[in-house]
Amino acid sequence: METKTVLHDLRTKAGLSQDALAGKVFVTRQAVSRWETGETVPNTETLKLLSGIFGVSINTLLGSPRQLVCQCCGMPLDDTMVSREKDGSSNDDFCKWCYADGHFMYSNLEDLIEVCTQHMVSDEHPEAQVRAYLQETLPQLAYWKQHDAYSDGGEMDALRQFLTDAVNALHIAGMPKAEKLNALVGGFVNLAYKLPGGESVKFLDDQATYLGCQLAHETVPNQFFGVIGNADFLLVCTYTGQGENPELLLYQKH
Repeated sequence: METKTVLHDLRTKAGLSQDALAGKVFVTRQAVSRWETGETVPNTETLKLLSGIFGVSINTLLGSPRQLVCQCCGMPLDDTMVSREKDGSSNDDFCKWCYADGHFMYSNLEDLIEVCTQHMVSDEHPEAQVRAYLQETLPQLAYWKQHDAYSDGGEMDALRQFLTDAVNALHIAGMPKAEKLNALVGGFVNLAYKLPGGESVKFLDDQATYLGCQLAHETVPNQFFGVIGNADFLLVCTYTGQGENPELLLYQKH
């Protein structure tokens, strides 16, 4: 699909006139018209704005000329997986689990390999095979080849340690010690907790990336603790099975 068609379809699906879209990206209606007739294409900065408005990658806006792969973990990317910058524009080089709001979630290759291995092992692909594949391929990706250039000076590692220490300082009965917090995308862990009045509430942003983990209850079968947080808060809950029967234990602002 060509850029002109992509932009026309996204605009009409969003219920925006050419004038309305022009106002959002600080151009004239005529400029939008020229995009949709194929006479011109938006410049780089305008593509970033359009990416944030429509919630799609710049690659999609340009007609998907590239097969996107996360340059940290190797995951194939689509519009639901690409990471976002602080201004809402997409970063087509990384997935939500590896990069969010200007920060990379992993600074240690072995930590990432451990996380990826847990999710990739299957009857067809045993652990040893998966681990060997990741050890061979991940170092060839841009993030790991230029790791020093991407460094945040240890800021994310410091946050991870702060949250880990805060969780372990709670000493919640039946909850084992948290050893490692990994990247979690809100949409996959945003449970609804019932309030005393019968209403339900969610605390997470489905599009945001957090740090957290699942811990098996030490004495109650099929019960788990969920830990999730960021620089603003820490949440601890319990649930059974696949996120069933969630109960909020703690929601604490830093």
